[in-house]
Amino acid sequence: MSLDAALARTFGASPRDQTRVSGGDIHEAWRVTLADGRVVFVKTHPRPPRGVYEAEADGLSFLAEGPLRVPRVLAAEPSFLALEWLEPARRVADFDERLGRGLAALHRAQPASFGHVRDNFLGPLPQPNEPADDWPTFYAERRLAPMLARSRADASLRRRFDRLYARLPELCGPPEPPARLHGDLWGGNLHVDERGEPALIDPAVYGGHREIDLAMMRLFGGFSSRVFAAYEEVHPLAPGHEERVALYQLYPLLVHAVLFGGGYLSRVASIVDTLV
Repeated sequence: MSLDAALARTFGASPRDQTRVSGGDIHEAWRVTLADGRVVFVKTHPRPPRGVYEAEADGLSFLAEGPLRVPRVLAAEPSFLALEWLEPARRVADFDERLGRGLAALHRAQPASFGHVRDNFLGPLPQPNEPADDWPTFYAERRLAPMLARSRADASLRRRFDRLYARLPELCGPPEPPARLHGDLWGGNLHVDERGEPALIDPAVYGGHREIDLAMMRLFGGFSSRVFAAYEEVHPLAPGHEERVALYQLYPLLVHAVLFGGGYLSRVASIVDTLV
């Protein structure tokens, strides 16, 4: 069935106009105007990973329990995802403060465990979410080890990771309850809605250590110091968090090493060497 036919079946109105919009490197994204005037956002792919759109819909529902805006899910089918269209507007003056405070409140909305009720994806890569009893175990066994196995790491780097896993209970910082994480919070997954307020898109959710989201935000830039200051006002970080940024950037850097190669694996190795 064509996408047009699938949308007509889902919404009871045929697409009248479709405009391609930015949707990342993996999926095609469209602003679709239906015959009855409704406007929706549609993400699709010729051969999407099985369950990817259902997983994204679940992640948006997970985030919707927090204070920050996420687009409402209209349909999650094997071949496409349809969301409400958020027409971007000029950012409000205190946009950064609203984002920082909202993210702090989202992290306080604790899920049941470290992990999630279903596996999902980070980009095109499967992300296992089977719960673990503690954060160091989850970070080692559900995040670092599976992605390291997908990488081209040599035997030497794998042995250094084994030493890192043994040290994680002391390196991960003071124990904290699981936080409700976006899971892929780089600048491209921050949206501005029609009111000029922050909204989150494209999640890779789970219950984890809140410093993971913050480390990801610092990895590629796009977030001002005002965001982090507002976060700290609401939900202060534990001592030593500055020293843990590199530790929590290992996971997204491993993901980039798997997807893009280049110097990402060398950067991973440098961080591991400083930690072990």
